[in-house]
Amino acid sequence: MIDLMQNVLLIFIEVMCCKSFFETFGAIRYKGWINFIQILLLLSSMCFYSYGFSEYFVLRQIIAISVFSVFMFWHVRISLKKSLVLAMLFDALLLAMDYLAYLIIGMLSLDSNLSEQQYGIGAVLAYLLVKVILFFLILVIRKQFGKKSMEMMLDTEWLRFLFFPVFTIAAISAMLSVFKYVQTVEQANLLAVIAFGMVGMNIVVFYLINDIVEREMKMHENKVFQIQAKNQLEMYRSISENFDNQKRKTHEYKNQISCIESLLDKKQYSKLEEYVKKIYGSLNNEPDAINTNNVIVNAILNTKYLEAEAKGIVFVFRVNDLSELKIEDEDVVTTLANLLNNAIEACETCEDKKAIKFKFVKEDDMIIIAVKNSFNYDVVYENGEIKSTKTSSVDEHGVGIKNVLKIIEKYGGAYVIEDKNKEFFFSIIIPT
Repeated sequence: MIDLMQNVLLIFIEVMCCKSFFETFGAIRYKGWINFIQILLLLSSMCFYSYGFSEYFVLRQIIAISVFSVFMFWHVRISLKKSLVLAMLFDALLLAMDYLAYLIIGMLSLDSNLSEQQYGIGAVLAYLLVKVILFFLILVIRKQFGKKSMEMMLDTEWLRFLFFPVFTIAAISAMLSVFKYVQTVEQANLLAVIAFGMVGMNIVVFYLINDIVEREMKMHENKVFQIQAKNQLEMYRSISENFDNQKRKTHEYKNQISCIESLLDKKQYSKLEEYVKKIYGSLNNEPDAINTNNVIVNAILNTKYLEAEAKGIVFVFRVNDLSELKIEDEDVVTTLANLLNNAIEACETCEDKKAIKFKFVKEDDMIIIAVKNSFNYDVVYENGEIKSTKTSSVDEHGVGIKNVLKIIEKYGGAYVIEDKNKEFFFSIIIPT
């Protein structure tokens, strides 16, 4: 009975190590009762293969890796390929640590001064020691990866690391076959060095993964910067063009007013009537200007309105007086540029319905920005946020949205994202 309790305790520590290890590389899928049931099932499974297949080493490892893979895929948000690789890495690390305990126990058996009771206590303490060491190793790994997104690495990159756990399992299997029992202290020391080497090798794997993730994060940051710079440059260019157009129109209006005054002074009313009709006709040919009494907003919306119209997209908008808008110009540019660029790009993928409904109003103590557009692609979500779209090679849609979310957080706002019936909806509320 005592032996059973000891073994269950050791397996429970393994379960907690397993849980902590897996949560390092992905967000938890379920909480509460489902999480508790997952842990119980994992504990039961590990007890089953530990006792039921103790004499079949290879089969036991296959079952263990399968159990870990399924558990990880079910427990955290991660792909099946990554869960398999990580399950093998964990199993290899666990196996190497267990082999160290096996060697310690073997060395204890060589000591003739130990009683049977002392040997039994020593064996339990040896296994308990390596489990505790394993737990602290996982804490170190977790500290290293805790704030990094493993999604930066592709599934194919994860498969590169399969060599290390496979080699560890094969090497320990071979050593257990050749050296079934520790016969001398020298032999035990040699095997211990090999075991420590394999533990170190599997730990180095995680540092290699860390280097790759950091490299990918830097590349991702550069892409984000490029996207931001592109959007801001485009918007500021549009603003500049709008200012130039306004100056040109102002100059034309002055000339037209001078001409009208001249015709009035000369009392040439017939010519005046023709001239006024001509001016009125030219004004009708110009697109309706979106006027919010905010130069920045006007420039962006008018530019995007013309762009949408040129691409056959119906652009319906509702605005009001935004002259007292208390949002920094740079944040306005980033928000509107990302939302409208994404909306236009999404509409371009549609064959039939191409429409954008846009709202930017100041009502009571709130600023409301809402965009609804048609789309024809798959939106990928992660933790309730847009990760990417299948139409963008560098995940521009997802990156742009994340930039908008930062601005919303900056001003203490809230947002709603929905996609339904091939319509994407993004609504923002910012208190004033």
